[in-house]
Order: sequence, then C-alpha cells, then structure tokens
Amino acid sequence: MTSEKVETVVAGNYLEMEREEEDSKSATSKLSKFFWHGGSVYDAWFSCASNQVAQVLLTLPYSFSQLGMVSGIVFQLFYGLLGSWTAYLISVLYVEYRTRKEREKVDFRNHVIQWFEVLDGLLGKHWRNIGLFFNCTFLLFGSVIQLIACASNIYYINDNLDKRTWTYIFGACCATTVFIPSFHNYRIWSFLGLMMTTYTAWYLTIASLIHGQVEGVKHSGPTKLVLYFTGATNILYTFGGHAVTVEIMHAMWKPQKFKMIYLMATLYVLTLTLPSASAMYWAFGDMLLTHSNALSMLPKTKFRDTAIILMLIHQFITFGFACTPLYFVWEKFIRVHQTKSMFKKALARLPVVIPIWFLAIIFPFFGPINSTVGSLLVSFTVYIIPALAHMVTFASPAARENAIERPPSFLGGWAGSFSMNVFVVVWVLVIGFGFGGWASMLNFIQQINTFGLFTKCYQCPHKA
Repeated sequence: MTSEKVETVVAGNYLEMEREEEDSKSATSKLSKFFWHGGSVYDAWFSCASNQVAQVLLTLPYSFSQLGMVSGIVFQLFYGLLGSWTAYLISVLYVEYRTRKEREKVDFRNHVIQWFEVLDGLLGKHWRNIGLFFNCTFLLFGSVIQLIACASNIYYINDNLDKRTWTYIFGACCATTVFIPSFHNYRIWSFLGLMMTTYTAWYLTIASLIHGQVEGVKHSGPTKLVLYFTGATNILYTFGGHAVTVEIMHAMWKPQKFKMIYLMATLYVLTLTLPSASAMYWAFGDMLLTHSNALSMLPKTKFRDTAIILMLIHQFITFGFACTPLYFVWEKFIRVHQTKSMFKKALARLPVVIPIWFLAIIFPFFGPINSTVGSLLVSFTVYIIPALAHMVTFASPAARENAIERPPSFLGGWAGSFSMNVFVVVWVLVIGFGFGGWASMLNFIQQINTFGLFTKCYQCPHKA
C-alpha cells in the first residue's frame, strides 16, 4: 500500500485535487463551474499571462524612451526568458516540496501552499523568513502600483477629480477582492483580463501608427546611465510577475503540468509588449520621458476611453492577483485560514488593504515606482532567491538522485542548470539590484523632490 502511495505521488497525481475537481462537478452547477471554478492548464496559462502584463504595459514606452529602441527590445526578450527560467525553478521546488509532504501523508485540501512554506520545508526557517519578507513586500507594493495605475488612468477620462481622490475611490473598490476565495476562482477574470490587455496593447500600436511621428520627433535614448538602468529595471519588473506562481500551481488540478506554462504565457505577452512599446516610441520619441503613462500621449477618442475602462477593470483583477497571497499569509497568521466561512475570511482580510491604500496615496509616482520595486524587491523575490534555493536544495548527490523533476537535458542536465542559476544570481544582483537599484532610487527621489509626497495629481497638466 505504501509503495503504491509513493508511486502515485512521484507520478504527480495529486489525488485530493482530483477528488476536489470531481466534487465540484457534482456539487455546483455547470454554469458556476464554467465561470468560477478553474484548475486546468488553460486556467493557469490565462492567470500567468493576465497577471504578467497589466498596468506595466502603459509604462513600457516610457522605458523605451530611457533605453532606446534596440536596448528596449533586447531587454524584453532577455528578461522574458530569464523570468520563464526562474518560474520553472519555482515550479520544480513546489513539486519537490509537495511530493515530500504527501509522502508523509500531509493533507492540503484546506490549505493553500505558498512560496515561503516551500522554502521552509526544503531549506529551513531562515530561508522561509527571507522568502516571506521579500515576497510579501513585493506583493504589497505590486498591489500599491495597481491602485496608482487605476487613478492615473481614470483621470484621462474624468479630470474633474484629482488622482489622489480617485485613489481613495478605487481603494474602496479594490477592497472587494477580499470576497474572492482563491486562485481557483479567477477563471473568468483571468480570461477577461487578458482580452482587455490585448485590446489595449493593439490600440496603442495602431493608434500611434495612425497618429504618426510628432513634428521634430527625437529618439535620443539612451542618454544617461540613470535613465538607462531605470528603464531596464522596469522591464525586469515586467517579467517578474511570477511571485504568485506557487498559488497558481496550487489551484491547478495537476500542478506538475505547470512546467512550460509561464514560458508560453511570456511568449504571448511579448506579442503585446514589443509592438505597442516600439510603435509608441517611434511616434513620440523623447516626449515619453515626461509621460510615464502611454495613454496620456494619444488624443481622446472612444477607442482610448474603451482602453482606459478595460485597463481599469484589469487592474482591479491584477490587484486581486497580487493581494490574494497576502490575504493567505494574514489568514495563517491570525489562524483563520482553515475556516470554511468566506464571510469570516473576508472580514479578516480587510486590514491588509489599508496599508496598500495609504502607500498609494503617499507614493503616487506611476512609472518610477515600478523600477524601484523591480530593482529592490523583484530582483530577489523571483530571480535571485529561486535560483539560489534550487542550487542549495539539489546541492547533494542524494538530492539530485532522488529529485522528482530533473533539469532539461538540452540545457546540460544538472551542470547546465547550476551554471544557468549562477548566471541569473550574478546578473540580477549586479545589474538588476546594483545598478538598477542605484538608478531607480535616484529617479524615485527626484520625483519626490519635484512633486512631493502625497501629491494630489502626479504629472497632471496645469489647468488654466
């Protein structure tokens, strides 16, 4: 009996998840399941792609103006591949952790596994604490960025209210995400979110091409090292959206099928980010250096208003993506994670939204805040820590021999995997955290000196 159980776990048939899927078929209507209850490979793909490119789509033309066209394209391709590799590492470590625990007959039916728990189970409490700090801080500021983006976008439809007032309003709206139980329940939202971003990306591309180049357009970038590394770290941030990989995997019926999903999602995202950023930079050039939101450059039309409304809805969805893992951590901290009452959980989650709301009002710097978060938090959360954790977990010959998931042979097996991980750690530590942190902090401080904290309307045109 034991050998059968071990064999089942090694094969990756997570029985309790499959039973949950069967239960959902019998207990809920087909319509409810179709819209609400997702756990397939396709759901995971939509979740990854939708979460990866949200408001950052609107700041990439700004990054291109800092980097120049060639560097902008190269960095997108480079960090897209780097992000896909570390997302794969996270998935490998999740499967390794879960398999070991299920061999010990641990039941995860009423428990959502998170990244810090994977680190704890594989490497101990010090790794857990480091992972918990970086992951929670990144997701906190990731939620802050979505809230800032909501206010920034709606202002271009209705400027009767300043951006700070809009932040108050959307903070209250985003607080309703406390009622969404888990990533299982993002099926329809992930699908709609990606469709909305797709529309906006192609609107930016087509509208800027139709608009044509502005008179006397200049493409000076890169001109300063500070701007260059600030732009590069925004792209690092763009493809660092896999801080929620473990939660997305846990929502799958068969998490072992996740391996290539993030790469496939990244390839689709590149079809949105490369054309839109390139076309906008071609049309507006250096003017984008003082317009971090690409929508502000295009004339007001029904198509632009549609793009803004769709992005607002998508930012609400992405706020939920970033905040849900924080809700789980808080639930576990106050010991309500196991309760089945969604109303009790929702009430318990509300305090998580308050600091997000407050930080969005203090630092409303749409664009520069992305680079700062990218260099100081994303660099460690989803690049350096996963690469180091993978190397340490499989450092011993015994661990490599008993590994559930072995590295791809086309990368050179374990030697190739370790070499790749060393490259990721060194590159991101020096370029992303080092130079990127220096540049993005200088830029961020400049925004504070220019506009001040708690500024009512960041980068708003002066009214007569």
